[in-house]
Amino acid sequence: MCINNRFKLSRFGLNKMKKIPKLLIYSRILLGLLILILAIFKPLHFQSIAISLIFIGLLTDIFDGIIARRLNISTIALRRLDSTIDQFFWLLIIVACYVVSPAFFKSNSIKIIVILGLEGFCYLLSYLRFKKEVATHAIASKLWTLTLFATLIQVFALGNSVILFNVCFYLGILTRLEIVAMLLIIKSWTNDIPSVYHAVLIRNNKPIKRNKLFNG
Repeated sequence: MCINNRFKLSRFGLNKMKKIPKLLIYSRILLGLLILILAIFKPLHFQSIAISLIFIGLLTDIFDGIIARRLNISTIALRRLDSTIDQFFWLLIIVACYVVSPAFFKSNSIKIIVILGLEGFCYLLSYLRFKKEVATHAIASKLWTLTLFATLIQVFALGNSVILFNVCFYLGILTRLEIVAMLLIIKSWTNDIPSVYHAVLIRNNKPIKRNKLFNG
């Protein structure tokens, strides 16, 4: 009887743990909205608070996938949800930065429109080809997310970004073009493609090796 109770408790605990990745994913919706509210109303120390929340959002983005893979629950549905909410979260941060520093966006409007246009094109292409959103989670794109994070933090804190923004812009172009290439190379929708090279392997029905910590 005691063993049976322990088994039920351990199973209950495991079921609770399996909810963590999805909670981390959904938490970014709340974090993004809070950051936007802070930017609009500008309470005391709002910049420090907002920057802390952006950092927390980045951590949830990193650890939701890691935890899901550790618990063997990294399903296609979860990865699609992660991608969709990622886009929503970062869009909210960009809007919040615009509210705080509109001059930066006006002076860099062409580059911002180009990168947002390419991001939108990736989603459009994925829907046209596969009727699903992008969920490649490429390694280079993860690096770009870090530069985007640093750029938005700088804009939020200082109201401007020059060198870091340009690095973010050109890396964003390269990584969006990589996603376009991957979407054109693969024959059917696939999530967690580390790079274009891996997309070619997938197209030729060859096995690929994914990093258990960062991708797949």
